[in-house]
Amino acid sequence: MKRTLYLKFLLAYLLFGIFGFIVVATFVYGMTYERLRRDKADNMYRVATQIANTYAADLYNSETSLETVHQQLVSLSMYMDNSVIWIVNPSGRLVLDSSRVFKQGEEIVIKDFDPTVIGTSYYTTGDFWGQLSEENLSVFAPITANYKVQAYVIIHEPISAIKASANTFLDISYLMLLVLFLLSLIILIFFTELVYMPLRKITTATEQYAVGNMSYEFSVESEDEMGYLAASLAYMAGEIARQEDDQRKFIANVSHDFRSPLTSIKGYLVAMQDGTIPPEMHDRYLGIVINETDRLTKLTNEMLTLNNLNTKGMLLDKSDFDINSIIRTVAESFEGTCLNKNIAINLVLTDDKMFVSADMSKIQQVLYNLVDNAIKFSNKNSAIKIETTEKHNKVFVSVKDSGIGIPKDDQKLIFDRFYKSDLSRGKDKKGTGLGLAIVKEIIKAHEENINVISTEGVGTEFIFSLPKAKSMDADDEE
Repeated sequence: MKRTLYLKFLLAYLLFGIFGFIVVATFVYGMTYERLRRDKADNMYRVATQIANTYAADLYNSETSLETVHQQLVSLSMYMDNSVIWIVNPSGRLVLDSSRVFKQGEEIVIKDFDPTVIGTSYYTTGDFWGQLSEENLSVFAPITANYKVQAYVIIHEPISAIKASANTFLDISYLMLLVLFLLSLIILIFFTELVYMPLRKITTATEQYAVGNMSYEFSVESEDEMGYLAASLAYMAGEIARQEDDQRKFIANVSHDFRSPLTSIKGYLVAMQDGTIPPEMHDRYLGIVINETDRLTKLTNEMLTLNNLNTKGMLLDKSDFDINSIIRTVAESFEGTCLNKNIAINLVLTDDKMFVSADMSKIQQVLYNLVDNAIKFSNKNSAIKIETTEKHNKVFVSVKDSGIGIPKDDQKLIFDRFYKSDLSRGKDKKGTGLGLAIVKEIIKAHEENINVISTEGVGTEFIFSLPKAKSMDADDEE
């Protein structure tokens, strides 16, 4: 996203201002003018009707004089902001004019006077058949006497006065529009600071992450959804960067662990082929080659196992089984290895049988990996202790050795794939660094925990938990 979004909002803001002024200048002015003209005509018509029914009617009924009516019309004209009031007979002769006094014998006749031009209305606009110098609003009210229209009361109001009033309202509308325009400008500024700028930072960050620059740093100081989005994006980038780093380490470790045995195998085989190793020593070095091949096979199998655990979501085949029996079986499988190193395996098991609810084959693999690990790093003439305890509907299994221990800084890393401490590399060249990673994944799939307690030069203890079988609770109640 460039500045397209911001430019769109800015353009919309300017268009809002332009069209706002156009609407006010046309529609608002037109509607205001029409409303003022209609209201003015209504007021003038009420006054004209009142004159026609009072003063003018008295004049045509010979109840008052022409001079008296003229004075009254002058007074009303002043009251109506100097509007001009006429009395005109049907033939068009002007009888009275509030704006002037006729001279003796003076007669003014409106040529082509026709009161029917107003139709169903009671007012008209124009110069009143050429009698007025400017456009006026003229209102008609008939004067009736003896059931006959004797004359008309006509009131004139300049249109310019009505337009002036309309312009006053138009100025107020422009002022209100300007206020709204300034308020919307404040909203635009807030939008820029609260939405556009954070969104711009987020967009720039996504562009950097898209090209692989996961180290790009940015911050959005906000506690709303925009800030949460920025924090989530930064967290995602950190996780991707960490995974990429883990992947590089993974490839480096795999390359290292595959390169060493392959180099040894090739070196020994070439040496035997070119005669560097005499035939009488072939059996010895073929044994070394076989051991290196076994190491590669084990590494490949454990990599496939770990990959399947992750991709398939660890499908568990849970059942109730005796964990003590599994521990005894695993211990017996290491009998030959223990005899070679003179290591004893001591079993401290709670009850004769202890049933748990778990995947039996995978828990057996966990025990095998832990015991195998304990034997590798135990000193000769030492002992390994496997113990089970039961607390709060949980069975805790402990595998404890008296070996070289794990440095404190390495203890939080031992469950990582391919991780080997310097001591372990020196002690065991055949380890793959995947055994404990597999253990961690299996226990995690059971929604249980595994912990390590270790002291350098003293030994290491791994403790994991399993849910106690419900059948055991039923037996306890009985």
